[in-house]
Amino acid sequence: MYTPLSLLFVCLCGITSTSFAFQQSHLLPLSKPIRRSKLFVHDTKLHYSSLASKIDISETSTRDMSSLFDWASNYGVQMSDCFQFTADDEGEGDGLNNVYVITNQDLPQETPILCVPNELILTGNKAREEFGDEAYAAEQVLSSYGQEQIIKFYLFLKILKEYELGEESPYFYWLNSLPRYFSNGASMTDFCYGCLPPFAASLAQQEKKRMKAFIKVLRRIPSLSSETKNYEDLTKWAFAVVNTRSFEIPMNGDFCIVPMGDYVNHGGYDEINVERSFDDEGNFYFYSTENIPAGSPLKISYGDSTNPSKLLAQYGFLDDTSPATYCKYIIENPSPEVINMGYPSQMLFYNNGGISDSVWDIILYEQLKVDPQQQQAFYQACMIGDEATRQSYHQEYFGYTFQELQKHVDYLMNELEELEIGIETQSKQGRYADRYPRLPLLMRHNEFIKNIIELVQQNLNSMVGS
Repeated sequence: MYTPLSLLFVCLCGITSTSFAFQQSHLLPLSKPIRRSKLFVHDTKLHYSSLASKIDISETSTRDMSSLFDWASNYGVQMSDCFQFTADDEGEGDGLNNVYVITNQDLPQETPILCVPNELILTGNKAREEFGDEAYAAEQVLSSYGQEQIIKFYLFLKILKEYELGEESPYFYWLNSLPRYFSNGASMTDFCYGCLPPFAASLAQQEKKRMKAFIKVLRRIPSLSSETKNYEDLTKWAFAVVNTRSFEIPMNGDFCIVPMGDYVNHGGYDEINVERSFDDEGNFYFYSTENIPAGSPLKISYGDSTNPSKLLAQYGFLDDTSPATYCKYIIENPSPEVINMGYPSQMLFYNNGGISDSVWDIILYEQLKVDPQQQQAFYQACMIGDEATRQSYHQEYFGYTFQELQKHVDYLMNELEELEIGIETQSKQGRYADRYPRLPLLMRHNEFIKNIIELVQQNLNSMVGS
C-alpha cells in the first residue's frame, strides 16, 4: 500500500483553447484570455504511475493526475484560471481517493469555470450508436431494470471498450486519473451489508445486484474480449465509474459522464455553489451560482440530501450536512394514494428531532385501512389542503398513530444499538483493523442516523407528558 499524502495541489494557471482532436469554433470563450498551461505540483510526496499499455485498476494502484490538464486542453476543454485540484486522505489505496476541485481565487457569481465540448462527453446514446445491434440482446435482458439502467449499461460498455484500447484510447489519461477504490454499495462485501441497518443494506445490495446483472450479460457482447468480460476487478471498477460519475442530461433523459466536470464534489443544501448546463450544441458548462471565496470547494448536488443512505449506496460517501433523513417506514406495494401523499421522499425525520407531516399523514392513512370510507375522506382532505378536516382526523386517531410511530422508532433505535454493540465488540478484538477498510464510513453513517432517531425518540417521549 502506498503512503497516503496529506494534501495535493495541482494548480492550473490558464489553459489553451487549441484542440488537437475536435474543432472548437462553437465553444464559448471564457472571460479571461486562454493560453498554454504549465502544471505545478506543490506536494513533493506525490508520485505518479508509469504509463502502461493498459491501466492498472487494482485498489492500491496510484491515480495518475500528472497529465490530466494537458490532456483536457488538447481535447478542447477550457478552464478558468481558478480551477484547481486538491485531495485529502479519506479512503484507502493511494491516498488520492477524494480528489476534487476548489477555486484558488475569489469568484463572482455567474463566472464561467469550465467548458467541455460535446465531442468529449461520454453518453449512453452515443455508446448505443457505437455498439449498434450487437448489444441488443443484452439490452433486452436488462429491460426489467428500466431505461435508466439500460443507458448506464451502454456507458459501462464504453468504459470497458476504452480500457481495452489502452494508450490508443483518447480517454486513456482521463481513465488513468480516476479512483480505483470505491465504498459504494456495489463495492461492499457481505460483511459491510451486515454492518448497516436493513434499509441502508437493502439499497446497497440493490446496487450490487445491478452490477452483477451488467456483468452477466457481457457474454452477449462479441466485440469485447473474453479477458475483459472475465476480469472481475475491471468490470467492478467500470460499473463504479459509471455509477458514481454519470448524471442525467435534463433535455433528453440520456446519461452522461463529463471528463473534468466529474471532479466537482457533492454539496449539501447550503453548500451548492456551481451549476451545470448544456448549450444547444451539447457542450457542457460550469458557472458559479454565488460569490465563492478563494480556497472553497466547488460543489453541486448529486441527489436528495434527505436520503443519506441512498447517497451512501450509490456514491459511497456520507452527507453529514443533511437536514433530515428518510424515516425508514416501509410500505410493501405502496398504493398510488400513498405515493401522492409523499411516500417515501417526504417521510422525513429532521436532525432536530422533528417529524414531517407526511410521516403522520401516511401512517394514519395506513391505519385507516380498516374503514375505507374514512380512509378516502382523510386522503381527500390531505390532497385538497383541507387542514381543518385533516387535523380533526389526527386528533381523533392520535393514539393509534402515535403508538405505531413510537413502535417504529423504538425498533429502529434497537437495531442501531445492536449493530453498534456488535461492531464495537468485534473491533476491540482487533478483527477489523485492515480487513474491512469501509467499516469506519459505515459506522459514521450509522451514528449519523442514530443521532437523528434518538432526537425523534426524545421528541415522541415528550409528547406523552404534554
